[in-house]
Amino acid sequence: MKIGMILDYTFPPDPRVENEAVSLIVAGHEVFLFCLTYGGEMLNEEINSIKVCRYKSNRLEYKMSALAYTLPVYTHLMSKKIKHFIERYTIEAIHIHDIRIAEAVFKVNKNKKLPTVLDLHDNLPEVMKLYPHLQKFPGKYIISPKKWKQKEEEFINRATKVITVSQEFVEEVLDRTKLPKEKMVLVPNTVRKSFYKDAVVMPELLAKYKNNFVVLYLGDTHVRRGLLTAIRSIRFVKDKIPNLKLVIVGSNTTDTVLKNEVIKEEVKTFVDFEGWQNMSLFPSYIEASSVCISPLRRNKQHDVAYANKVFQYMSFKKPLLVSDATAQKNLVEKVGAGVVHKEQDAQDFAEKLLELYNNQELSDQMGAKGKAFVENEFSWEETSKNLVHLYDKLQD
Repeated sequence: MKIGMILDYTFPPDPRVENEAVSLIVAGHEVFLFCLTYGGEMLNEEINSIKVCRYKSNRLEYKMSALAYTLPVYTHLMSKKIKHFIERYTIEAIHIHDIRIAEAVFKVNKNKKLPTVLDLHDNLPEVMKLYPHLQKFPGKYIISPKKWKQKEEEFINRATKVITVSQEFVEEVLDRTKLPKEKMVLVPNTVRKSFYKDAVVMPELLAKYKNNFVVLYLGDTHVRRGLLTAIRSIRFVKDKIPNLKLVIVGSNTTDTVLKNEVIKEEVKTFVDFEGWQNMSLFPSYIEASSVCISPLRRNKQHDVAYANKVFQYMSFKKPLLVSDATAQKNLVEKVGAGVVHKEQDAQDFAEKLLELYNNQELSDQMGAKGKAFVENEFSWEETSKNLVHLYDKLQD
C-alpha cells in the first residue's frame, strides 16, 4: 500500500514520524512523507527508505498555521500542496500527523475518499492553552482552544482510524466522543532497541560529570514541563547532596524564566543548562546521570501522555523521579521503575530525590525494572505491532 504521511513541519527530526514510517516500510508498505521546507533542502530524497517529499513554505504560512481554525487561509494554502502530493504519488491511504493540517487533508479527500488515519501525538487543544502567545493580546482573542477542540472531535469522527499515545488518552477520547472502541489504536512513544544497543557513549561527557550526582532532564524545557520545581528543590538538598548537579539538556523560549529562577534561588553552581543537543548525545548524558526526571505540571494533556524521555531513561537502567501526572505516575508505579512526587511541590521532589540518593540498592532495583520493561514489553519493536496491524486491516 502507498501510504501518504502528512506532516506540517520540517523533517527530520521527528522520532515518532520516522519510527512509524520505518516500521510500515519493513512491513512491506511504501511510505511517502509530505513535509515542509523553509530553506534550501532537497525537495525529494530518501531517508531510511522513507520517500521524503518537501513542499516550499514561508514565514507567513507558518504564522497562519496558528490561525488554521480562525481563518481558512492556511487550510486553503496547504490543500493545494496536499492535492498535488496525493495525485503525484498515487497515494492509497493517508496518515495525518496531528490536527493542525487535518482540515486541509479532509478537504482534499472529500472527493478521493481514501482511508485516513488520524495520529494524535498530543492533546493539542489543551497544550495550546499553555502557549505564551495565547496568554496575551492578540493571540488570546483570535485563537480559540475551544474551537480547536471542536475541530479535533470533528476530525476524530471523520477519520477511518484514530491513533493515540497512551491508554489514558484512548480512554479520554472514547469518553469524550463516544467513539466505537475498535476505531482507536494505541501506539505509544517508545524507543527503538537501537537507541540503547547501538549507542556510542562519549567519554568526555562521562568524565565531565564523574564526580557529580547528576539529576538529568532531557527534552523541551517549557515551564509546563516542571523544571521550576526541580530548580526550587535544590535549596532543600544542596547540603545533603554536596556533589549535586541538575543537568538540563534542551531548550525553549521560556528558558529565561528558568535561568532567572536559578539566580533568584542562588543555586547557579548546581545547575548546568546544556541547551539543545543532538539526539546522538542523549545516551551519553543518560549514562552520566544518577537519577532521571520528568517533573511535568499536571494538565489535561500531561495527564494522558507519556514523555518519550521516560523510556529513554529506562533503557539505560536509570531510576526515575516523575511528577504525579496521571499517565506517567501509573506507568512508573506499575513497573516499579522510580518514585513519584507531587507536581509543583519542590519539597516533596527533594524528599523523593533524597530517598533515591540515600538508597543505592533501591535505585539499582528500580533501574533494572525499567530496563526489563523496555526490553521485554515496551520497545518500539513491540508497541509498533498495533500500527502495522492497523494497516494490514486497511488493506483487507
